[in-house]
Amino acid sequence: MDRFISRQEIPQGKPWILRLLVISCLSLAAKMKNKHFSISNSQEAEAGFIFDTQTINRMELLVLDALNWRMRSITPFSFVHFFVSLFELKDPSSSQPLKDRATEIIFKAQNEIKFLEFKPSIIAASALLVASNERFPLQFPCFKFSIYSCEFVNEEKLLECFNALQEMVEMEWYESMLDTMSCTRTPLSVLDRHFTKSESETTSIITSTTTITNGSTVPEIKRRKLNGYSSK
Repeated sequence: MDRFISRQEIPQGKPWILRLLVISCLSLAAKMKNKHFSISNSQEAEAGFIFDTQTINRMELLVLDALNWRMRSITPFSFVHFFVSLFELKDPSSSQPLKDRATEIIFKAQNEIKFLEFKPSIIAASALLVASNERFPLQFPCFKFSIYSCEFVNEEKLLECFNALQEMVEMEWYESMLDTMSCTRTPLSVLDRHFTKSESETTSIITSTTTITNGSTVPEIKRRKLNGYSSK
């Protein structure tokens, strides 16, 4: 469905088209897996739109045509193992934690529409670099060099995607920090309030631990750039 929407504009003001697209994509996925798919059970009468089999089949053909009949989606997960194989890990057992963290980052990136502009291979390489920056900072330059040495990698897109993923991860950390602070700041009684920092003091702490980057507030943690320098 994501691939179809990225190639075909959906008419505005016609919500039934999007519903038809969803059902058609589910039907196609079931056919690929050779699984039974009940069209009647997938539609709710209260929704106001009930599509017959012929209508769904026509929509399926539109989807297939837009995707050039290439039904198997190529995702970033298809490239994770390849890029990890380029790393010269001092401890081979550390490859799994690296893959696990990269997988978490990739899953979170799927919620951001801006990452649709990057190829799956670029997202995989960038996610691994962000993960290696967190888990193995001393080996990060070697990992970066290994990926840059791959002739199939577009360095400009890699840099752009890496910085976007890094910002996403930092923003998540910052929001988690605010949630924690909001919980700990809530006084339980008058005596607790006496020992709680004032609102101005708390604001000062938050301000001192953040920095403004590209017009948005992100946590002031060490941000490693792919062009060879770090900024704080």
